[in-house]
Parts: sequence; C-alpha cells; structure tokens
Amino acid sequence: MGAVPVYRWRLAPDGLATRRQLRALGLRPGGQDVAAQVERPRRRRGPLVAYLYRVDLAKPVRPMTPAKRAALAKANAARRTCPECRRDAGYVIPVSLGTCATCAFPEEQRAA
Repeated sequence: MGAVPVYRWRLAPDGLATRRQLRALGLRPGGQDVAAQVERPRRRRGPLVAYLYRVDLAKPVRPMTPAKRAALAKANAARRTCPECRRDAGYVIPVSLGTCATCAFPEEQRAA
C-alpha cells in the first residue's frame, strides 16, 4: 500500500466512505485497499484518523447464516452468564467486576 491521500475532517470527496458508512449502506470493503484517510484534529493529542474506502468497489454484506446466528447467540449468552452463580444476569457482565452485581456486592443485596 503506497501513500494515501489525507483529507481534513468532513472534506473528503464523494465516493469514499468509512467502514461504518459502508455498513449503513449494506456494503463492506471487500478486500480493497484503503483509498484515503480523513483526520480530525484534537487539542492535546494526535488527530483522530478514519480510513476511507471506495464505494464503487465495495461488495454487499454477506447474509447471516443460521450457524453464524446460533454462534453469536451462544457467545452473547456466555457474556451474560455469571461465572460465580451460573445465572443469566440479563446484562453483559462487566470485565471490571468479573461477576454479576449480586455476587460482586452481596452485602448490599442483604441490606435491601
């Protein structure tokens, strides 16, 4: 990949889009190289960079297969299951706690 053009924030030409913009259109980059990048300046740090892809070379998003849907449901269920009490917490267990709120703060549950 050679040098890519760099544009300032909101000044990229038409026909280029970020991954999120492509996804909103039902497209994916489809193996193409980065066509350009856009930079958004920040005060105390380096600029935010977003890579742009050509919309005309983008391919349609692959459809969700039943196996893929099942695997995704299983992975999301695992993120909601507390490793301590083995119950579905109803929300994604925070990595910072490592367990559901009931197991992480049992003294607060007794007081309630």
